[in-house]
Amino acid sequence: MAQINEAEVMDALRECYDPEIPVNIVDLGLIYGIDIQEADASVNVTMTLTAIGCPMAGEVIEEVESRVKQVENVQNCKVDLTFDPPWSPERMTEDAKWELGMI
Repeated sequence: MAQINEAEVMDALRECYDPEIPVNIVDLGLIYGIDIQEADASVNVTMTLTAIGCPMAGEVIEEVESRVKQVENVQNCKVDLTFDPPWSPERMTEDAKWELGMI
C-alpha cells in the first residue's frame, strides 16, 4: 500500500489562494484538519471560508480537491466545509498578517 505524505498535501494546499485575499488558504487559517485514509488512497480536508456567503466557495473547493489529487498516491479528495468554529483573523499565521500589512 502506497503512503500519502501529509507534508506534500499541506504543500499542495499552500498553492490554493482565497480569490479575494492574496494569501494561501493554509496561512489564512482556513484549513481545520486533514484526514488521510491510506486504505482507499483518499484525503478528507476540513476547512472553512472567511465568510459564510462567499460567492467563490465552489471554486475554492474545486481547487483544493484538484491540487490535493495531484499529490503522489492520492486517488480522491473530499472537502468538508464547516463554519464551526467561525474563521477570524486570529487564525492567520504571522506570515499572512505581515503579507496583508496587519503587523
